[in-house]
Amino acid sequence: MLKTSEAQRKASKRYREKNRAKVNYNNRRRDAKAFVKMATLEDLEELKEEINIRENEVKK
Repeated sequence: MLKTSEAQRKASKRYREKNRAKVNYNNRRRDAKAFVKMATLEDLEELKEEINIRENEVKK
């Protein structure tokens, strides 16, 4: 059984606290990818619309 050392747990916690925005971004990105893999056709069509709207906002 492999356990994470106390030092590694503390280092991970410090990183998450120091880089909160990056950690949140990566978590949301991972969640979005997981959702797409299980989404229905209707979900995917709705997401495409949202993506197109967001692309236009970013391009401006």
